Amino acid sequence: MTGRERILAMLEGREVDHLPLMPITMMFAADLAGVKYGQYAANGEVLAEAQTRVAETFGFDFVSAISDPAREAADCGAAIEWFEDQPPAVDESHALLQRPEDLLGLTVPDPLGGGRMHDRVKGVALLKERAGGERIVEGWVEGPVAEAADLRGINHIMMDFFEQPQFVRDLFDFVIEMELAFARAQKDAGADLMGVGDAAASLVGPQLYEEFVWPAEKRLVDGLHAMGLNVRLHICGDTRAILDGMGRLGCEIVDLDYLAPVAQGRAAMGPEQVLLGNLDPVRCLRDGSPESVREAIAGCHHAAGARFIVGAGCEVTRDTPHENLRAMCAYARETR
Repeated sequence: MTGRERILAMLEGREVDHLPLMPITMMFAADLAGVKYGQYAANGEVLAEAQTRVAETFGFDFVSAISDPAREAADCGAAIEWFEDQPPAVDESHALLQRPEDLLGLTVPDPLGGGRMHDRVKGVALLKERAGGERIVEGWVEGPVAEAADLRGINHIMMDFFEQPQFVRDLFDFVIEMELAFARAQKDAGADLMGVGDAAASLVGPQLYEEFVWPAEKRLVDGLHAMGLNVRLHICGDTRAILDGMGRLGCEIVDLDYLAPVAQGRAAMGPEQVLLGNLDPVRCLRDGSPESVREAIAGCHHAAGARFIVGAGCEVTRDTPHENLRAMCAYARETR
């Protein structure tokens, strides 16, 4: 099986020759390719080269266009801070939506308009060309809470849930329209799978999640499915209180960060949900040994059962020993 065939078979409930392997690598990939992370995030060609190299070196079954959460916000006009060897970041002290009424003047940017979204689309096209049908090509968009926080500021959006709930809903409507347009452009460029990163969703309680966030995420996921895309949901942090809702979204893959035990994810989401994770990227994958890494990922597999993809709870840190990552990869290749 090729990596692409292996992942698609897992998602479709068919037999695989061994477990699929889909760890997120960004800064690790840039370092492996010998480029500064500022270049990786700014240039789709650099990103594609680094992703191709890391996938070939470690035998990953996919390549990904994920880099940072500031692409959409940048094209909307948000202030972005750039760093030579770290991810770019939204300057929340000068958030784009200082006042709720500022949303009225905001228009959805053209994802092919020459900005940072367009650069990711170009990166996806290069990944498709270089993957050559061997690996799944993963695009990436921000989820409703994450992108709302980038445009409004994390502290403001959290207060808005209580003080200006209609504004939150209107902002989510804008975000979903923008992300679906962005996803469509990435699909047209060659993406098979769309990652949805909604990190800030883990910061709201289960009541707010069900009332505001889940309906917005569901509309986004349904829109991606309508395009014919498979969906990978990635919510960083402690998601134990919202695991049931995450499972009800209908995503093909749900990532579990290390704070959300795999056994709890399986219990909440049922036997058919494909789970990915959830090794602690620092204490386990970076600071462990090859033996302890293998033992930990075997524990995740045992808790998840057959519907499981090998990966860390979040991004593989840039200083992860290669032998530790190879141990995780070897477990995937040796295990049916």
